[in-house]
Amino acid sequence: MKALVYHGPGKKSWEEKERPKIIDATDVIVRITKTTICGTDLHIMKGDVTEVKNGRTLGHEGIGVIDEAGGAVKRFKKGDQVLISCITSCGTCEQCKRGMYSHCEYGGWLLGHLIDGTQAEYVRIPFADTSLYHAPGGVNEDALVMLSDIFPTGFECGVLNGRVKPGDTVAIAGAGPIGLAALLTARFYSPSELIMIDVDDERLRKARGLGATQTINMTGVDAVKRVMELTDNRGVDVAIEAVGVPVTFEICEDIIAAGGHIANIGVFGEKVDLHMEKLWSQNITITTRLVDTVTTPMLLKSVESGNLHPEELVTHHFPLGEILKAYDTFSHAKEEKAIKVVLENR
Repeated sequence: MKALVYHGPGKKSWEEKERPKIIDATDVIVRITKTTICGTDLHIMKGDVTEVKNGRTLGHEGIGVIDEAGGAVKRFKKGDQVLISCITSCGTCEQCKRGMYSHCEYGGWLLGHLIDGTQAEYVRIPFADTSLYHAPGGVNEDALVMLSDIFPTGFECGVLNGRVKPGDTVAIAGAGPIGLAALLTARFYSPSELIMIDVDDERLRKARGLGATQTINMTGVDAVKRVMELTDNRGVDVAIEAVGVPVTFEICEDIIAAGGHIANIGVFGEKVDLHMEKLWSQNITITTRLVDTVTTPMLLKSVESGNLHPEELVTHHFPLGEILKAYDTFSHAKEEKAIKVVLENR
């Protein structure tokens, strides 16, 4: 089969690789029909995720059809169309019983990280019964791909950790795919203001179309000063960091109101200053989280009912065999006006 293989920072290739096989009886082999590229994959390519070793097939999102099922798999069979969760969960360990699947003792973030991932023609999924979802018929396939990772991530790590509630003023630093997913799911809770901060006018225009009430292009503008102007110098109730660089986290520190929540989503590859000299007395909460995907069933229902449209973030489509071109497009998102790319393997 063909797969997108990581060969160290800045090095990747679309190459022939041995097709995966069943290892444990709880495994399935999925033939990928659609997958995507995540901002985390770009962090891997920069060398920010050192656990990813030379030779690893990247990717942790996608949908497909079960090609083979292990003998202990009960909920799925050959031919079933499935949504692949970015998080693998055994369902029985202490962490899984707490609903913290991201820290499963035998799973967690495995795909495209510690085992071969979904940017390939076939992928092995461990603990299939608790790591896959049946793909409902009649639902937009691009929407389903977005539910593998970015929508549970934006919702759980940003909106739920930020405790967004009706009437809140919410600022999201970063109008990329994760930030826009947080924007769409924050609307479940009817905040009074949704302020998007970014450097890309095209993404901010998209954010406006998806429900942002205010947008700030921080290029040449003091984003903190502008947020304070918009909030009568009070700051925001919830600040969501959705990039993973020091400047956006520090903006969140500077705009948070007393009693507010800073919810970090971004994947950081370098240290960030925590300004406790200003924050120690402000009664704020700072949260971090790796997505657990506990909300995927609810998000699936929201898509099926027509109340959530994740496919609105998809801007580009490529055949799977053109994945190197897709990476180039996604890596130059501003120039290409790209938000999410979908790769199709038919």
